[in-house]
Amino acid sequence: MAKQHIPLSLRRYVFQRAQGCCEYCKSQADFATQSFATEHIIPSAKGGSNDPDNLALACQGCNSHKAAKTEATDPITQQKVLLFHPRQHNWGDHFDWDDTFTQVVGLTPIGRATVEALHLNRPQVMRLRAALFLLGEHPPLI
Repeated sequence: MAKQHIPLSLRRYVFQRAQGCCEYCKSQADFATQSFATEHIIPSAKGGSNDPDNLALACQGCNSHKAAKTEATDPITQQKVLLFHPRQHNWGDHFDWDDTFTQVVGLTPIGRATVEALHLNRPQVMRLRAALFLLGEHPPLI
């Protein structure tokens, strides 16, 4: 299936709804070196539409690691589970920060599988979180 064009007005809506933060790892667009993507939660290749409820703001790292994935294996139970769905799930129900606020911790099978599949704790992102924490800019207040 050909990639679906997402109109600029819809991309702006998704950006504003997410308050400029990746809906998976909570990276902030204001401190990113690459533009964020408006990604299909259910990929176009799997029948996903451009409906706003199927779109999420994602940093390039999360978007690249997610690709067309919709499920992954929970590293504790070894069961396949759906990935975190920003329109259907609450981030705080599935994730939390470690004591240093640099690492995303999966609290549920969905959270743990998403942390692993999307590599939410990439070393570069963790270093950026640490620096932003010292500046009082992390975690984002959303």
